[in-house]
Amino acid sequence: MALLEEWQKIAYDDKKDKAVIQRFWNDYFLKEKGVYEKLLETPEEAVTGTVKELAEKYDLTVMEMTGFLDGINDSLKEANPIDTMEEDTTVSLDFDNEKLYKNMVAAGADWLYDLPQWDAIYDKEKKHALYLEEKKSHTVIVGKKIGRNDPCPCGSGKKYKFCCGKKKAAAANS
Repeated sequence: MALLEEWQKIAYDDKKDKAVIQRFWNDYFLKEKGVYEKLLETPEEAVTGTVKELAEKYDLTVMEMTGFLDGINDSLKEANPIDTMEEDTTVSLDFDNEKLYKNMVAAGADWLYDLPQWDAIYDKEKKHALYLEEKKSHTVIVGKKIGRNDPCPCGSGKKYKFCCGKKKAAAANS
């Protein structure tokens, strides 16, 4: 069984007591924070190694490193083969700074995007701009609804109900 499947069985076991799961995640997030603190000290360094080597380097279990790799994968310059990786699979932690920051914001992980190590990478204004950019990327703006008697937006000069609205009504009745 691939490491990711094992990690998911442990981390997302809905049969476990909620307090046990909460403690598990609290412990994991604390360890994850420690790894990010180290990685962000030298963001230009492309850290590579086997899953087992990286787990030892960052004082994690192989399962915890698997969870970490799963979490950071969308922020990497080149994704790791997380679905098939084993202990001896060589992986990379070469992350894109902006992607990583935005993904931390998207996850609501303020304990990660507020790390002081980010201050050496981005100034306050840039962090704020990235934060807003990520938050706005999920905002849906709904335009004004077209009334049946309004002019058709296609520019024909006809009323909507006699132009494009007629096509939609005919399709809905089919």
